Amino acid sequence: MKKITFLFILLVSIIGSNAQNLNFSDSTNVSLITCSPGEEVYAKFGHTGIRLKDAQSNLDVVFNYGIFSFQTNNFYFKFIKGETDYLLGVNQTPLFLAEYEKRNSIVWEQELELKIEEKRELINSLLENLKPENRKYRYNFVFDNCATRPRDKILDAVDGFISFKVDANSKTYRQWVGEYVGEETWLKFGIDLVFGMDADIIAPQFESMFLPIVLMTEFQGIKVLENKDQSPVPLVKKYRILIDPNTTKVELNKWYSEPIFIFCLFLALGVFSMLFEYKVAHIKPYFDSLTLIITGFAGLVILYLTFFSVHPLVHHNFNLLWLNPLNFIIGFFLWVKPLRKAIYYYSYFNLGLLLLALLVLVLSVQEMNTASYPIITLLLIRNARWLVRTKHKYDKRGKYSNQNANS
Repeated sequence: MKKITFLFILLVSIIGSNAQNLNFSDSTNVSLITCSPGEEVYAKFGHTGIRLKDAQSNLDVVFNYGIFSFQTNNFYFKFIKGETDYLLGVNQTPLFLAEYEKRNSIVWEQELELKIEEKRELINSLLENLKPENRKYRYNFVFDNCATRPRDKILDAVDGFISFKVDANSKTYRQWVGEYVGEETWLKFGIDLVFGMDADIIAPQFESMFLPIVLMTEFQGIKVLENKDQSPVPLVKKYRILIDPNTTKVELNKWYSEPIFIFCLFLALGVFSMLFEYKVAHIKPYFDSLTLIITGFAGLVILYLTFFSVHPLVHHNFNLLWLNPLNFIIGFFLWVKPLRKAIYYYSYFNLGLLLLALLVLVLSVQEMNTASYPIITLLLIRNARWLVRTKHKYDKRGKYSNQNANS
């Protein structure tokens, strides 16, 4: 309900969809607005907007590239595939700020030092983008989102050479994301599963600004050089906090609910059940079947993202080595006795993939979430156990067959 309310307030605060309703004078102040992350998954990375405040025209609005609706047909399927469309909207600044105050977010404002011609170019570009036929854009988590669009609009309007501070905080895309979602969370575990090796490339300084707070920090250090005879001028002339919550929620992860703890328990259960199986001649493959079906299903999702999603950073994913999609089928085939011999040979293939996954870890080809280590270990142990147990049965049958033939 809170999510729906938030989207409703954003939508009703839009001042029409016609850019002709907005007329700004040359005295308009232009600011970059940055909002700190919220609790919802879609708000974990914060938000960015462009504020235009014109006392002469009595306008104070925020151009917001983050409008979307969960009511869109097949929203989640489109989001997974990377075909989510976002909209540019214009929100009245008081309503915009009120919602982020309710969310308990900090809101910063950086007023920009722009010449009249630069303001006109920026405003005309935003108004053109606001037209009904131009408002929609294909959202891209890294390269085209609610932070990169304001960045590009502002920098494109600046006339002169733009110089950034020396980047002393280089991180990979995966590391940047980890700073916002937490390293030992289920969200980070899921992100690490779907991210491929491309996420472990150091993000260039310009591209790291896909995160709103990073964008704000970089803007604070930008200087503009108009010509060689003048000194560079800071792009940001004023910096202030518009909303500063009295209380800041600190989320404490309970260690017993973290992925690494849960999967270590699962590993312990798998080893314990294996010890029990030594004393039982005939045992149903409940545990192995469940493990294979779950890991196989996860592998199918990753396989789909790897080959069909247009999201960046999800391709070339070596998690498919241990989350083998074929496991999903094999998990059901374990119950079909005539297929046991075929599964026996499949286990050699699967064991090879698991060993390759270990090689990927050792060589640091792709960073894998630490919570995946217990699962990989469990799959190795259970797979090896299945091979030994099945081979022992076949050897035993062969021995008895030879004895009967000799007699």
